[in-house]
Amino acid sequence: MAATILIALSVFGACVVETVEALTIVMAAGFTRGWRSALEGSAVALLCLAIVVAALGPALVHYVPLNVLRLVVGSLLLVLGLQWLRKALLRASGYKAKHDEDAIYRREVERLSSQPRTGSGRDATGFVISFKGVFLEGMEVVMIVLTLGLSSGHLEIATIAAAAAVIAVGGIGLAVARQLSEVPENAMKLGVGLMLVTFGTFWSGEGAGVRWPGSDLALLVLLALYGGVAWLLVRGLGRSRPTVQAAEAS
Repeated sequence: MAATILIALSVFGACVVETVEALTIVMAAGFTRGWRSALEGSAVALLCLAIVVAALGPALVHYVPLNVLRLVVGSLLLVLGLQWLRKALLRASGYKAKHDEDAIYRREVERLSSQPRTGSGRDATGFVISFKGVFLEGMEVVMIVLTLGLSSGHLEIATIAAAAAVIAVGGIGLAVARQLSEVPENAMKLGVGLMLVTFGTFWSGEGAGVRWPGSDLALLVLLALYGGVAWLLVRGLGRSRPTVQAAEAS
């Protein structure tokens, strides 16, 4: 039960973050280059992602041994989770500016508005920008859903959590238009990063033959351990930041 809840929360949180970023790009392309091209680019990207899932999902299930899958997936999740954690910790401690979707939206609008239009109908720039944004962010979602879902045996739960995140963000995006900065993205990235590192450690160990005490309950211990380390790092970095800035200024 603990593993199931953590998987659902991990997938949902990761998908919310990636969907917000993709939606920001699509909305910028839609308002500046036309909604027809932006929506067509998004639809083609979603179709490509569906093909990737259909091709990779069954192959991973039927042809890759579970222990090998868990070892490889665990390693990938560790790398991905540490990347998310690094950025989130730097932002939480003040070393890095927090992700501002409104600022990103404004930059995208300015950049796209300066591009010449290709015609009165379909706009190639709007199509390509939307396609790239949805496809690249979607690939990260696909990787998280497949790796977490297949390794845990809860692919259905991971898929439902991903779909719920996409629907929720899409609905909020339609309701509040460009006000996407209200989503607490850094806190969500920190939480998701902790969960990805937790699952990465757990499955890497299982794939290598480790038998965790308490089975799935070890996930909660690992999560608490990593959460404690992250809290100490944020506090330590936050205290040292003024000293570092003063040293650099001098």
